[in-house]
Amino acid sequence: MQYLKTYLRKITDRGNIKLAESIAKTAEDIGDQYIRNFSFTSHEIGLLFGNVQSGKTGQMFGIICKATDLGLPAFILLTTDNVVLHQQTLERVRNDLDGFCICGENDSGLFIENSLLKPVIVVLKKNARVLRLWANVFNSTGFMKGNPLFIVDDEADAASLNTLVNRNSQSSINKYLDSIKNGSSSSLYLQVTATPQAILLQTLASGWHPYFSYYFRPGDGYLGGDFFFPNAGKPECIDYLDTITRPTRNVVIRHLVVSAQILAAGGKISNCLLHPSVRQAVHQSFADDVIKELSWCVEHINSDFISELQVQYASLAPEKSGKLPFNDIYKITKELLENKSIKVLVMNGKTNVESKEYERGCNFIIGGNTLGRGVTFPGLQTIYYTRTSKNPQADTMWQHSRMFGYDRDPGMMKVFIEEQLYKLFSDINATNNSIIAQIEQGIDAIKIYYPIGINPTRKNVLDNKHVEIISGGTNYYPFYPDNDSIEGISKLLEPFSDDEQYYQVNLRFIKEILSHIIPSPDFKLNAFLSVIDTILSEQPAGQGILIVRRERNVAQGTGALLSPNDWKLGGTFLNKVVLTMYQVTGTKGWGGKALWVPNIKLPHDTMYYDVVEDDPEV
Repeated sequence: MQYLKTYLRKITDRGNIKLAESIAKTAEDIGDQYIRNFSFTSHEIGLLFGNVQSGKTGQMFGIICKATDLGLPAFILLTTDNVVLHQQTLERVRNDLDGFCICGENDSGLFIENSLLKPVIVVLKKNARVLRLWANVFNSTGFMKGNPLFIVDDEADAASLNTLVNRNSQSSINKYLDSIKNGSSSSLYLQVTATPQAILLQTLASGWHPYFSYYFRPGDGYLGGDFFFPNAGKPECIDYLDTITRPTRNVVIRHLVVSAQILAAGGKISNCLLHPSVRQAVHQSFADDVIKELSWCVEHINSDFISELQVQYASLAPEKSGKLPFNDIYKITKELLENKSIKVLVMNGKTNVESKEYERGCNFIIGGNTLGRGVTFPGLQTIYYTRTSKNPQADTMWQHSRMFGYDRDPGMMKVFIEEQLYKLFSDINATNNSIIAQIEQGIDAIKIYYPIGINPTRKNVLDNKHVEIISGGTNYYPFYPDNDSIEGISKLLEPFSDDEQYYQVNLRFIKEILSHIIPSPDFKLNAFLSVIDTILSEQPAGQGILIVRRERNVAQGTGALLSPNDWKLGGTFLNKVVLTMYQVTGTKGWGGKALWVPNIKLPHDTMYYDVVEDDPEV
């Protein structure tokens, strides 16, 4: 049986030809590059990176099928510790994948009985009790002593990493995952996520840093970060709450207009999401406000409501259906309101809202954490986002981007958000694009950077001893440097006169200069070079600033290297890499040599995160 071919045929038969093509490319690429030559003796880990709600489940299934075609017999598919999500994933595996022995977390007997006669997929929650049970099953049967295990970890950054790394201990889930993968003769562990920040900041020594990374592009019709948060300008779909007098009323009436258009055009579902806070009391308060505004609409259905409706109607620009006349929209919204067929749902730890409750009709959904990772809202067209944090985390915020997806009409999307929050999301999207560019260009040491005020991920999964932060706007130079060839650097810098204040040069030339520096341990040369590579991955012809000064009688190790004038000059370039090269006389230290000493400054207001591995020779 050809497992991948069978799965792709099923996807194609459902009419998803483009999706089948995307899955085929991902599966073949990963299969040929990383699975086909697997040694069957090693334990390897990789990263599958895709956008939020861009169809990564289908990609995972395709990779499992390709790996089966290449001879791997046993798979574990991990989900977050959510009963509903686990059940949905298990049912989808059973519906989509033919020819496998498929086991849920209570099917250890079926696993043992099958004895790997058919390739097996075990779908498990990342729950300590469940993982401990299955670690015992794998160890007691002995099947995996002579067979490789392929673990596919969905939302791998969510619970799998060691949350006790800074306490010299190991969290339960991380420990049992270690036991499962290392208990087999060999293993492939594929980390799957749309927010890989925490994973990329793991050390190699931890066993959780990916050996390889693969990014799959979303298919046609996907609305993602670049649609909502482009590099320049605010798109039509964004309304700043700062400028709106009655925001809840605007949100309600906007969604009524959109819902009327969708339902009249034959659509089945139109959802609005309100994400105000983690506090449950706030959720109910927002629900009460929505109900209050719906009541206002009914009370003023033949007067003020009409003018408010016209304002929202004017900005409606549907692309998937012809725009209805205003009178038709008004008639349908009136029916929705008077028939009381609109649902207002609160989703949080106190309430039990099933997905079927928002699969049809016009709905308003209010919640906090439950609106994040793993939850999908079909037909989501309107978002009201006000959630703030004193220490915002990029991966958590990005998982709140439930507006991303395929089944949205771009001409009717609307996000109501504060301007400051919109800027945060835009910054996160810029780094997301940087990570994508680095992966696609095959850069191994992927660098992550954010503006000051945004943390990449939660601190309890980052090893404090090995994750360093390089601050943009700060001048760095080595206290005890050397040159591999003083004459070689002098020749490189010969065209650049001291008489000129500065020169604009290609970043690749700056890299060439730095390649001749032998740094002291206090100067993280490799980290600086990696940051420059990160910038070049997005701007292949990226430019920097070069300042050259000769015959500088500077004492070694006495504070700042730069003169006040040069320090001030470099500080005027806020958004560029600035390299200042001082040729010191060597009369005040520096080994008595006329060395070239570099001073580097990265773009301002940005924090660059660097993973420092232990020296294997120490």
